[in-house]
This record gives sequence, C-alpha cells and structure tokens, in this order.
Amino acid sequence: MANLTRPTPSHPHSDIELRWPASVLWRDGDPAVRSITTADVWQSLREGIDDFRAMPTHVVFACIIYPVVGIILARLIFGYELLHLIYPMAAGFALLGPFIAIGLYELSRRREQGLDVSPARALDVLHRPGIDSIFTLGAFLALLFVGWLYVANMMYTQIIGGTPTSLSDFVNQVMTTDKGRQLMFAGNLVGFLFALFVLAISVVSFPLLVDRDVGVGAAIRTSVRATLENPIPVALWGLIVAVGLVLGALPFLFGLAIVLPILGHATWHLYRKLVVTSP
Repeated sequence: MANLTRPTPSHPHSDIELRWPASVLWRDGDPAVRSITTADVWQSLREGIDDFRAMPTHVVFACIIYPVVGIILARLIFGYELLHLIYPMAAGFALLGPFIAIGLYELSRRREQGLDVSPARALDVLHRPGIDSIFTLGAFLALLFVGWLYVANMMYTQIIGGTPTSLSDFVNQVMTTDKGRQLMFAGNLVGFLFALFVLAISVVSFPLLVDRDVGVGAAIRTSVRATLENPIPVALWGLIVAVGLVLGALPFLFGLAIVLPILGHATWHLYRKLVVTSP
C-alpha cells in the first residue's frame, strides 16, 4: 500500500514528518497531529484542575452518580444475580467516560475563548455542528461497554459458574480459589485490551468533534494517529485516567463527582496539545 507523507506544522516540541498508510490513517482534510512529551500530559492535568476550580460542576455529577449508587446498593440488598458484574461495570465506566464528558469539553472550549461558562452552558454542546457524529461515536462506545459486560459475564460463567449466594461467598470465590485468581487475571487482561482500544480511538476524537465537525471517521483516524505518534504520553494519560477512576470509585463512586470533571477538562487541553488547531 502506498504511503502518504504529510509534514506536521511547527510545534515547540518538535518538527517531524509523519508517514501513514493513505487509506487507513490519513485522508485529505484530516487534522494534523503533533508530537508531545509527558510534561505536556501533566500540564494538561494541571489545566484541567484549573478549569474545574473556575467552573466547578461536582454538584451536577453528584446528582447523576448518587442515584446510580442507590440502584447498585438496592440490587445488592434484594439479590446477588448481578453481583459478579459490579466490578466489570465500575471498570467499564472508563469506556463511556469520553462521551459522558462532552459537556466539559464545551465548557473548557468556551473558557478558552472568554465566553460564558456557567454550568448550564455545557448543554450548548448539543448545538455544536458535530453533535450527530458525537452521538454516533457515543453509541459505538455504548456497544463496546455492553460487549465488555457480556464477555465479563461469560468469563465468570465459564471459569467459576453458578451464582454467588452472598457477598462473602462471592469474595471467597474470587480471592481465595485458583479459579478466582484465574478469573481476575483473565478479566483484567481482557478489560485492559478493551480500555486500550477505546483510549486509542477516543483520546482526542470527542473533543475534536466538539471543536470541529470533521466526521466520525476522521475523528477516529486522528485519535489513532495521535496515539501512534505519542505512545508514551498517551499511555501515561491512560494510566492517569485509570488511577483517577479507581480512587474516585473507592468511596462508593462518590469521588467521581470530582475526578470526572477534572479528567474531562484535562482531556480538552490534551487534545489542544495533540491536534493542530484549524486555521
């Protein structure tokens, strides 16, 4: 297959030349990507924290998270049929995060331009030209989330089988038996592959679609190119997201009301560093 050579516009970090398979990772009109460093990732996180301080939205996220926690607790009280899916559901939340944060990208975009940044302005994302593409890509992530739960359920059924009769029974099965350790290894490995795929296709695709209407295909290609061009910085970002979600989820998901907005705003700033601004 022929290669297409595209020069990357000048950037303070480096001047490089990108070569991508023409029909796979680059098409005429696709946004150009930059090479960044891990320092840019940490800077994006700091800028995300600064955005959160200027535009606190933790109350909004708390209103969304608390009912979810209530449903989970109620389910645990009245039955254990879905107990083995609680961890996959919590871990799989990262698959939906890039779509859930679209309102935060809009707020960061507006703050960047000096516009009104009241929390209600997050809904202005629904009027962005690329909203149809955003929902299309969001639906794809939702399908991946359902697919992950299906795979997680299948692994539990095949390796351990049956339904736990109590929370202690479930913990003992997973933590103290050979089958439980096999399940943890296989589950975390497969979950990592799901997360890696989503990270590659979404690290910049959603903020790009909030910023410009380039279409789903171009957004995904740009995100994959940014990942391949910056494997270590993007891997660091994925680790930051994973650790942040774990820490936020520990106190019955309540910490996510702070973690999610910070990560959402930081994702916008990471996008700004990875993708060349449209003329």
